[in-house]
Amino acid sequence: MMPIAPLMIEHRLIERMIDLLKAALREAEREHRVDPRFIENASRFISAYADRCHHGKEEDILFRELDKKSMTGEHRRIMDELVQEHRQGREVTRALAAANERYEQGDEKALSGIIDCIKHLVDLYPRHIEKEDKRFFLPVMEYFSEEERDRMLEEGHAFDSDLLHREYDDLVSALEEGGGTAGKTAF
Repeated sequence: MMPIAPLMIEHRLIERMIDLLKAALREAEREHRVDPRFIENASRFISAYADRCHHGKEEDILFRELDKKSMTGEHRRIMDELVQEHRQGREVTRALAAANERYEQGDEKALSGIIDCIKHLVDLYPRHIEKEDKRFFLPVMEYFSEEERDRMLEEGHAFDSDLLHREYDDLVSALEEGGGTAGKTAF
């Protein structure tokens, strides 16, 4: 099994969330309101799953190992673009969560920020996923031996297992620091 299969499976779940965000965007533009609970959950999903879990494995395992290889200029350029897109996704997701907090507190002007962030995410992620699926993941596997691919796959499984523990360690730490209240920043 190649180590990219789990990454591509994760893409399908991210695409499902992007579809939900597209529906929320249509509703926000039509109704001039959003469901702050949905936006909070979508932000949490993108931050925890798409970024920490999925992009974490790409950056901390696959890209790290690719950095050790003599890649073509094209593959290096695409990898650099992917890292930059990960950063953009993080920034926009933080902005979305912040705008949603303001919106929940009654700031109606924050709705335009929410809409802008959703537009950015529903534009970014499909292009990003297509680039990885069709132009990057499969070709770069040729740089690795079967043993190297198996090792990365095992490391990816360990990464996923450890992620849950890190998430809840972060939650408890946030509760400890906040005197018993985690607020919205724990996850």
